[in-house]
Amino acid sequence: MVKLDLSKAITALKSGNIVVYPTDTLYGLGADIYNVKAVRKIFQIKKRSFDNPLSVAISDISELEKIAFLNETSRRLARAFLPGRLTLILKKRSIIPDIVTAGLENVAVRIPDNKVALELLSEFGPLTATSANIHGKKTPDIIKKISMQFKKEDISVYLDIGKLDGKPSTIVDATGKSIKLLRLGAISEKEILDAI
Repeated sequence: MVKLDLSKAITALKSGNIVVYPTDTLYGLGADIYNVKAVRKIFQIKKRSFDNPLSVAISDISELEKIAFLNETSRRLARAFLPGRLTLILKKRSIIPDIVTAGLENVAVRIPDNKVALELLSEFGPLTATSANIHGKKTPDIIKKISMQFKKEDISVYLDIGKLDGKPSTIVDATGKSIKLLRLGAISEKEILDAI
């Protein structure tokens, strides 16, 4: 495992800049979720429509309670699979700016099972978790190809840990009494149902 110096990335994020960081699936574009200008920059450099909400990455379950409302089911799923390849859709707390969720009441949250990501998130705080690509294009698995999609001034820091080729996360809507499986990914439906 490459030991990376995260101080540059943290300084960049504090200044409202964008970093590319590794997750347990692919590389993501990270911005401070509480900085509206920085989040707007993510939409712009990705050429992503503002009505298409962004996921949020956090470092642990206690952080989850600060930004979203959990019920018994979502707590069970979080305990069973996080950190890991699960994205939970939860009711958001008002602390999250509307731009992140495209004005929706729900937020998609991940705790990526990746040492670098977890260290960055625990030192800095919640970040946007959207794939490091131009919207609609394939997300490259290496930094060199990712950097070719963006302008030099778009990204302040690239945290490079080599090739990343993870299966996408499973997305579960846990806002209601019963769960809805929105995308099947690394975690199977049976595993999800068994955990509940």
